[in-house]
Amino acid sequence: MLAIHVYLTAVLFLSLIGLYSMAFKRNMIRILLGLEIILNAANLSFIAFSARFTGQVDLLGQSIVVMSIVLGGCVVAIGLSMVLNAYKHYKTLDVRELRRLKW
Repeated sequence: MLAIHVYLTAVLFLSLIGLYSMAFKRNMIRILLGLEIILNAANLSFIAFSARFTGQVDLLGQSIVVMSIVLGGCVVAIGLSMVLNAYKHYKTLDVRELRRLKW
């Protein structure tokens, strides 16, 4: 088993990639992918800490991560339907353009 700092550096890099995508990208699909990357980083950290304190992977940690993956899939499905609806009505996925159309 790898040391915990290896997993935490992977979580840090995934979180930074997700935060960069959510903060600096203007495309709605890229923002949604950034949110999913952050969710996967949280899942990885949860599994790493669960395995660290018990010595083996805990079934409670695995079941919580599976439920988190299912909820993340639901969030992505709803987000993609919102993206599709916005593109259908306004013909753009640029967040700044959609904010400008609000007024």
